[in-house]
Amino acid sequence: MTVTLNQAKGPEFTRIYSYGAARGEVAVPNDDLIGPIDSSDEWIRQRTGIVTRTRAVPTTSATDLATEAAREAVERSGVNPADIDLVIVGTISNVQQTPSMAAVVADRIGANPAAAYDSNAACAGFAYAVAQADALIRAGAAKYAVVIGAEKLSDIVDPTDRSISFLLGDGAGAAVIGPSDFAGISPTVWGSDGSKADAVGMDHTLIEFRDGESAWPTLRQEGPTVFRWAVWEMAKVAKQALDAAGIEAKDLAAFIPHQANMRIIDEFAKQLKLPDTVAIGRDIETTGNTSAASVPLAAHRLLQEHPELSGGLALQIGFGAGLVFGAQVVVLP
Repeated sequence: MTVTLNQAKGPEFTRIYSYGAARGEVAVPNDDLIGPIDSSDEWIRQRTGIVTRTRAVPTTSATDLATEAAREAVERSGVNPADIDLVIVGTISNVQQTPSMAAVVADRIGANPAAAYDSNAACAGFAYAVAQADALIRAGAAKYAVVIGAEKLSDIVDPTDRSISFLLGDGAGAAVIGPSDFAGISPTVWGSDGSKADAVGMDHTLIEFRDGESAWPTLRQEGPTVFRWAVWEMAKVAKQALDAAGIEAKDLAAFIPHQANMRIIDEFAKQLKLPDTVAIGRDIETTGNTSAASVPLAAHRLLQEHPELSGGLALQIGFGAGLVFGAQVVVLP
């Protein structure tokens, strides 16, 4: 006798309902960082486009930032927190291996007993979380999801490191995703290249730190390697995402790349041949690189400054340690 199991089936389409944001409380100018790295404000501005970056005070955790961003997103979405049944947090800076940041945030925002988990895809974390939420909702495994990119990178910065320390900031960006009458999230183009795992990441393990063999692990990168990979390979991924969505660059209202470096963002725009009508997220100038939080923070700021973009198409792409990447086109809420 063959027994047939029931299978869940969800809506045909999903979309982003709203965004929420939280940034570290302190604006840290370049002048505050240049001493330990023997640099200058001019050097940092020219190489990265960063003027200040936001960093959280010691008593604020990445989980606190994630909670604040999620609360705003849920409030703006109009969805009852009790109806949220999935919470995904993209992060590399949860100071506890377990429990997950997502489970704590789900409880704080009133979404118990939502499924909740953290996802480590570094600076592609938000794009990965959007892809997962979209797929899980359409599969019937969830109805409403909160996806969050949240980082407190100041916890894992060596102020004497010239490769990455001056780039990093603290913040969280969140989005509510749910069923839609139209296609609001395109197929995601994502992947990884573990052969370049040493290009950016932690310089030591927690085991080495525990055993007294190293200092506290902090982020490092091979700047030229990451820059070349981002500029050349990620521009290809961005074009693939446009193809997967069935649109052209001229159809976009906005381009929201990972806020890694202003020079990379500018080169992206050139390679994609973006027309002047496309608004470009440039949150890095005053927020810095916030890894998984950077794409939703840039989207949140763009919509605040340009509410006319609402309903338009945005290409978003994240890329970073792994090396990993993810891109999709979304309809802006």
